[in-house]
Amino acid sequence: MAPKWRELADRLAERIRNGEYAPGQQLPHIRDLVDAGEGSKSTVHAAYKALEAEGLVTSSRGHGTVVRQQAPLKRLGVERYDKAKWRDGDEVAFIADRVASGRAYKRNDQTQTVSRIVAPAVVAAAHGLPEGAEVYARARLVKEGEQPTHTLTSYYRPEHVEGTRIVDPTPGPAGRGGGFRVLYDAGYEIDHMREELFARVPTSDEVKLLQLPPGEPVVELHRTTFTADGTVVEFAIGVHAASRFAWAYDFKVPDSARSEEDAQ
Repeated sequence: MAPKWRELADRLAERIRNGEYAPGQQLPHIRDLVDAGEGSKSTVHAAYKALEAEGLVTSSRGHGTVVRQQAPLKRLGVERYDKAKWRDGDEVAFIADRVASGRAYKRNDQTQTVSRIVAPAVVAAAHGLPEGAEVYARARLVKEGEQPTHTLTSYYRPEHVEGTRIVDPTPGPAGRGGGFRVLYDAGYEIDHMREELFARVPTSDEVKLLQLPPGEPVVELHRTTFTADGTVVEFAIGVHAASRFAWAYDFKVPDSARSEEDAQ
């Protein structure tokens, strides 16, 4: 026979899944469930902790226990970087994801800090810089409403971005079209990218910053952006709350044998 806290957690989970408790809705206070005869304070608390561990709710001081958004954001692959979005319009990458997901957004959903720092080893390697070289770090925190979704820090060579809007610490994207438009206007048109993804356990600072529930992993993204001649103009590291995104990539399937035949 399951313990009482497990039975209560299962009943609440079913009510969440059938929509009786909607995303963003606060669950009853613990004392209210105790008064309703659902169990002791420790029973209800254990049930809520189980729901949090299972990713169905989040708990925080001042907000209580709230049903999590169950429909993750679409994190587009190639399409989010379409030049028509940022070169000819003002749809930077995080906004492209919101549009594709049918979700509201504001430009100040992205905040940022900009600093000139000694390049970390992984950044120096990506840019082909010697140890001790300096780069500009443009660190962004992106939120959906009050909930953080991910961080993204882009690293640039000073000679590529000095005096541009990229090094302006004003919150939000770096002007119309964002950072890629700034690079384009400076003569560094992006041509191709490489993205590497891996999941890991978050650090304690990331748990706080992204407001992660217990046990949730993060997906770390490394993005290297090149011009047509192979110059690296941006290396970015993103940390994403794993449950808040669904990653989608559409691409043409290569046929290397056919390419070799055509070249002969």
